[in-house]
Amino acid sequence: MAITRIAMLTPSSNSVVEPWCYEILKNIPNISLHFNRVEVLRIDKDPLSLSQFQDKAMLKGFELLSHVKPSIIGWNGTSASWLGLDRDRNLIEEVQKMTGDKVITSSLSILKALRLLKVNKIGLVTPYVSSIQEKIIKNYESEKLSCVSEKHFSLTDNFSFSEVSENQISDAVESVITDGAQAVVILCTNLAGARIAPVLEKKHGVPVLDSVFLTVWGAFKAINQNTKSLSQWAPILSNIS
Repeated sequence: MAITRIAMLTPSSNSVVEPWCYEILKNIPNISLHFNRVEVLRIDKDPLSLSQFQDKAMLKGFELLSHVKPSIIGWNGTSASWLGLDRDRNLIEEVQKMTGDKVITSSLSILKALRLLKVNKIGLVTPYVSSIQEKIIKNYESEKLSCVSEKHFSLTDNFSFSEVSENQISDAVESVITDGAQAVVILCTNLAGARIAPVLEKKHGVPVLDSVFLTVWGAFKAINQNTKSLSQWAPILSNIS
């Protein structure tokens, strides 16, 4: 049987994406994962931080990933959630033109999932500072998604995001559910929310969506792979056609 190759570009200081992608896919046969990195060290509103996401460096990373002849290429990072979702839409066009491959991103996979769930009131849990969180909320509002509750950990060092404990993330998720969110997004691919998301979803009956998982899910949707095989990680979403 042919191997489905999933190739992903991720921030250089991210220590969550690779281990959790492998964990999510470990029981699914004939899938191989391939990674590359682009330098990202901190997330803030200053020009130096924003310049980390210049197209030139990212496009080179995608070009190298294309050498493994992937079934799909993904940007496993959520930068467009504060830089603007059109940034990822344009990025997809550029990468497709350059490589000829199908392309997805974390931010647009999150948006697709929320559309399929037919929710308009969301909760956000992120590691970011207030200025970044405000941009994220505004960008979701432009997509007709109202953030009714949010928690953020006020961090800027990208590596430090991975050191936020599962208990801290869990407490934040439960708080925003209590405030009335119809679905909760753990928004950052360097927050380790994949293990706790399905536990909290089962407990509260509210979709809890982890960004790393959603990038894998988005890749599956793009290549018409059955997402029911991912149901242990997001039971409500994975069973929607």
